[in-house]
Amino acid sequence: MKFLRILSILCGLLLQAYAIDREAFAFTNYNLDVRVEPEQQRLAVRGKISLRNESASPQKTLSLQISSSLGWRSIQLDGKPVQFVSQPFTSVIDHTGALSDALVILPKEVPLQGTLELEIGYEGIIPLDVTRLTRIGVPEEKARDSDWDQISTSFTAVRGVGYVAWYPVATESASLSEGNSVFQTLARWKAREALAEATIKLSHSGEGTPARLLCNCRSGGWPTYEQMGKSHETVTACLFHPLKQTVPLFVIGHYDGLDRPPVNISYLPDHKPAAENYALAAQLAVAFVTDWFGTTKERAGVRVQVVELSDPEAAPYESGSMLLTPLDRDSRLVQLTAVHELTHVAFFSPRPWIYEGLAHFAQALYQERGHGRQAALDFMGLQRTALADAEKAFAGDHHQNTGASESLVNTSIEEFYRSKAMYVWWMLRDMIGDDALKKVLAAYHPDADQTPSYLQHLIESETKRDLEWFFDDWVYGDHGLPDFHVASAYPRQTSVNAYVVTVTLENLGDAGAEVPVILKLERGEVTKRLRVLAQAKAIIRMEAASTPQEIVVNDGSVPERDKSNNVFKIEKLNR
Repeated sequence: MKFLRILSILCGLLLQAYAIDREAFAFTNYNLDVRVEPEQQRLAVRGKISLRNESASPQKTLSLQISSSLGWRSIQLDGKPVQFVSQPFTSVIDHTGALSDALVILPKEVPLQGTLELEIGYEGIIPLDVTRLTRIGVPEEKARDSDWDQISTSFTAVRGVGYVAWYPVATESASLSEGNSVFQTLARWKAREALAEATIKLSHSGEGTPARLLCNCRSGGWPTYEQMGKSHETVTACLFHPLKQTVPLFVIGHYDGLDRPPVNISYLPDHKPAAENYALAAQLAVAFVTDWFGTTKERAGVRVQVVELSDPEAAPYESGSMLLTPLDRDSRLVQLTAVHELTHVAFFSPRPWIYEGLAHFAQALYQERGHGRQAALDFMGLQRTALADAEKAFAGDHHQNTGASESLVNTSIEEFYRSKAMYVWWMLRDMIGDDALKKVLAAYHPDADQTPSYLQHLIESETKRDLEWFFDDWVYGDHGLPDFHVASAYPRQTSVNAYVVTVTLENLGDAGAEVPVILKLERGEVTKRLRVLAQAKAIIRMEAASTPQEIVVNDGSVPERDKSNNVFKIEKLNR
């Protein structure tokens, strides 16, 4: 009878699997003891997790998900086992392309905003796995450059949700073949866990020289070593209070350290010259970053943590104050990477679009300082296509409610809070000037940023300009991108070597911007700026000292959904 009762419960859970709200609960706390065994590629986890019901109704079932290469061993509530069934769940938020989904039935319903604490245990292996990418046709070699996560004796580095679900999560399925499914799923998860706190004790043992065990919490972890004959045990305590946008990760390797303020570099044996090159690039960039963003404020003890990846072709990855990257790279790329990380150290904001957007903006500024404005615009242009594609994918959802959810102040989509935000900072800089923007950044205080309009008011106070229209279109709502073209142009010769061209610009997009208008002449060019609101026209008159030949709208400083209509040839002059 007991067997039949359990079987009935499990069958009921399987029937509910398709109807269960997997995102009903938010994780509020992790307290995990994680043991890593590189020789067996093994991970074993025991600990506690706290959850809160944030759905619209009481819940009696919940979903807990880990990588499909891991298996659930126990789930307890109040010291007593709870019934659960574990099944494969297809989702590309893990590199295997699937999750081990534990469907848990609780003894009683959890009311709205009700909480519970579970004791959990799971274990398994984390090998190199590129299944999710090869499944959609990515060549295996290229896939390995992106999905390099693994536990092994030669290389151990494991990123969190979005790469490897080595700690429990709860999401709906995400597929690389379903538009923005992955972006949306990860965005919802990051938003729900933003205020969660995590205490993760990582440990591993071995023989010979102790390997370093690193994690990406604010302090970088506090390692301790215990020698037991020929064996040793390494323990690192990682505290994330709160997680915010940080994706917990860990790395194990026989690293040497190079501490050259403001960076701390962990490099592999015989790679010290590459580490010194990175440290030099960082030191050369300090003056530039300090000029724009000041010295570290309200982030005592934070330092750039650079950890070398063993594969020189591996794609770099950044989370928190840690950067995982190959070190033997082009010197210009090293400098740009250093600028990005130093900006994070110098300027902190709890808002991802400010924190990440400024770091990318700083890279563009650094390009401009060394190679001119066009080099900076070319650098930003590398991200324009991805941004335009992301906006295009959301175009059908740009009604009021969805637009607000994907606004810069709310979004967790990287193309928005990184690339789009970079362009927003550049446009602001073009509108108000370097000196004014530097004063605004100096006046910014993270603790005072309690409302979305905080930054807008700082800028308006400094410049005495009304920027409500700009923030409405680019920050507070997701209105897509502008689309400029020349509706008409009337050139007129006023004297022997003097001309006036009256230009009417039209913006076919749903976001307004102040855009450069470039009048190319027989000898030289003239540039002016013109604000063109969404779905509107604006007129500008431009004077020229030689024959006007063509008009170019936008020099690349404003992201557009279509740049194919930005050039207008002038064929006839009016006298």
